[in-house]
Parts: sequence; C-alpha cells; structure tokens
Amino acid sequence: MELPVNLRPDESSPEWMNKGDNAWQLTAATFVGLQSIPGLVILYGSIVKKKWAVNSAFMAFYAFAMVFVCWVGWGFRMSFGDELVFFLGKPAIALDEKFLLGQAFLGYFPTATMVYYQGVFAAITLILVAGALLGRLNFRAWVLFVPLWLTFSYTITVFSIWCPDGWLAKLGVIDFAGGYIIHVSAGIAGFTAAFWVGPRSDKDRERFPPNNLILMLAGAGLLWMGWSGFNGGGPFAVSIDASLAVLNTHVCTSTSLLMWLLLDTFFYGKPSVVGAVNGMITGLVCITPGAGVVQTWAAILMGIISGSVPWYTMVVLHNKIKLLRLIDDPIAIFHTHAIAGSLGGILTGFFAVPKLCRIFYLVDDWEKYVGLAYGLQNGRTSAGFRQMGIQIVGIGFVICLNFVTTTLICWFIGLIVPLRLSDEELQIGDEEVHGEQAFALIGDGERFGNPKHNSVYDTDDLNSYVRSRSMGDVQMI
Repeated sequence: MELPVNLRPDESSPEWMNKGDNAWQLTAATFVGLQSIPGLVILYGSIVKKKWAVNSAFMAFYAFAMVFVCWVGWGFRMSFGDELVFFLGKPAIALDEKFLLGQAFLGYFPTATMVYYQGVFAAITLILVAGALLGRLNFRAWVLFVPLWLTFSYTITVFSIWCPDGWLAKLGVIDFAGGYIIHVSAGIAGFTAAFWVGPRSDKDRERFPPNNLILMLAGAGLLWMGWSGFNGGGPFAVSIDASLAVLNTHVCTSTSLLMWLLLDTFFYGKPSVVGAVNGMITGLVCITPGAGVVQTWAAILMGIISGSVPWYTMVVLHNKIKLLRLIDDPIAIFHTHAIAGSLGGILTGFFAVPKLCRIFYLVDDWEKYVGLAYGLQNGRTSAGFRQMGIQIVGIGFVICLNFVTTTLICWFIGLIVPLRLSDEELQIGDEEVHGEQAFALIGDGERFGNPKHNSVYDTDDLNSYVRSRSMGDVQMI
C-alpha cells in the first residue's frame, strides 16, 4: 500500500523528517520569539517610569537581534556541538546548508529548526538579564555585554545541561525547558551585573511607577501565552508529553497568580496589578524545569509555592537582608527568576514521575530520573534523594558560573566604556540617551527629541520647556 502523495519522502522532505513535529517546533519557536518581540519589549517599556520607556524597550529589541547573529555565528555549535574542554563547546558556524538541512541531534526535523528554536531561548535569556539593569545601564555597555555573556556564560550552561555530552546531562539533571539554563542564569547574572553597574538615581529608586499598566498587562499576556511554545516545544515532538507540559504550564501559572493576589489582598488590603504579573511570572518560571514530567496536581502545588515563597522573599526578606537592599533590581528579576527557577528545579526533583521522564527522555537509562516522592513510594528512596541532590548541584553550578562570568564580563567592559550612565543622563532619561521619547506630553501629539541627537526636528523651544519642569510634573502614570 502506497503512502499518500503528501507523505511520500522527497528531496525537500526526507524520510527521517516528521512534518508534524517540524511544523510544531517552528510554531513553538515563534511563540517563544513573540515573548520577547514584542512581549518583553512592551512589558519593559510599560513597567518603567516614562522617561525610561524607550531605553528599556530598546535594550530588549537590540538584544534579540544581536543574539541571533552570534547564535548562528558560533553560539549554537558552542552549546550543542563538539566538546572543547570539559563544559565548553567548540565555536563553529551554523550557516551552511549541509549542516542546517541535516537531521537535528534530537527530534525528527532539520537542524535549521533546532537552531531557530534554541536561538529564541538564548535571546529571551539576555532580555531577562536586562530587566535587572533598567534605568541606568550605559547602552554602549549593553551592546558589548550581550555577545560576551552569550559566549562565555550562556553557552557553557547550555552545553553542561542540555547537550547530550554535557556533564550535568550525563549526571541526570532534569531541566525540561530551561528553568536552570534561562531563569536561574538570568536571575543570578542580572543580580550580579546590577551590583557592578550600580543603582538608579536616588529619585528613580524612591519612585519608579509604571507608565502604562494596560500595556504592561498586554506584554505580560504575550509572555504568558507564548509559554505554550516555551514548554510545549520541550519534547521536540508533537507528543502527549507536549500536551501535558502546556496544560501544567497554565495550571501552575494561574495558581501562582491567584496565590500572589491573595497574599497582596490579605496583607495590603488591595489586589495589585503589578503583583499579579509577578505571580504570573513566578508560576511560569517555577513549572518550566518540570513541565512535562510532573502530574497536574503537582503543578498546582508548585503554583502555590511559587506564588508564596518569592512573594515572601520580595516583600519581607528583601527589606531585612542588607545585600538585597543594596543591589538595585528594578523589576525584581532575582526574586521572580532566580528564586522561582531554583524552587522549580528542587520541586521537579521531588515530583518528577518516572513514567513521564521515560516518555520525555526516551533514553535507555531513563530509570535514573526518579522524583523523591516516587522514590519513597516505590522503595527507591536512594534514587529519589540522588535526584534531589543532582538538582541542587545543578542550581549551585549555574549560580557559581554566572556570578563569576558576569563579574569578569562587567570588569572587562568597564575598562572600555562606563557601565553606568552619567548623572545628567540619569536625570533626563530617554531624551538624553537616545534623543527620543516614548510619548508626546504637550501639543498635538507630535514627537519631539533632543536636538543634540535629532537636529532634524525643530524642537529647541519645546525641549527647553520640558527640561525646565521637574520630571515629576511631566511624568505620565
């Protein structure tokens, strides 16, 4: 019996390729890309003070573009290619059709699809790091930071955890879709870089309200819905495990958001929109390491924990621990990503179901993936404790690596350009840094800019008027 014409292999559709898997993986990758462009661009541009809207959004926009050029230039092969030394891969290009049109190292689709899928993951990681640096980082320093951190931090983490030859992968760490690689990495790197860059201006630290809550929610919504591709693409197949991962993602996130909202209402008397977004993010981050390897009831428990523990560290501990008060993290990337991602990794080690791990990994030694809860239940206690230990080792490795590499990168960049903007730039914001502003404040809605940078606009009188007033008088809230 012959196959239908549309299923017969040919030069453009080789026998090894599954058209459904390839279509889903490309779609999932695009969902992840939309989380960044426009998702986090909108979120960052809206959650900050009006005078930093352009700068914050543009940091994300630039990072996405720069990452992709570096990714095909050397980043992908450093992450998933041949080993250079221990946890470092060999840099090589991913640009020729012979490499890109062959079968990916995992999955029944071309390597080009894998490069794209992994590229959007790399891009969102750098954009999350940017969240800890909003409102004071020298953009020229950010231009250098992105390719350096991608090369000397991100690729090492990926090679160690996701590459089949990585030492943590061989050890058996479970990181379904990047809870360690993306969120713990971004949280620690952002926190470390924030220390070296220094704080925002005193005025911005005292008062830093979102300039547009509705647009902030729109960006958050794109982030949330895009997570269907983030976790749903983890199995590299249109499988039952992908379906479970997507469902668990939304169940955990919804629970976390509601938990955060409950705590805000109980302790402060009002439900906070910004708080709800934080609860959404911590839920998304927490479920990511175990999205397709835990039961849905476990996803609810993870949501309760991710909506309460980061809330406590952000609202209570942050004000009690001197180091946390010292480091200026404008939108709490440390709490929502480093803390929530670490929680997710540990809880995955506890709740991981052996059967689901077998479906996800499809490897001969799948029996090594045993959550502690199931190890206790099935008489494999030592295997369960071993998995918990591996999960904690993975967190420790990611923390140490990102602290060291981020520190060295910031030190190196500081030798070339200042990490922090000047006092004048900090006072004025977008108009001084980019010669542009996000919103027209007066007049008939025409855009105006700093004539020093945008001399084509005849705006001398208008800029003098704006600068003569305090930023609090003209700020849009």
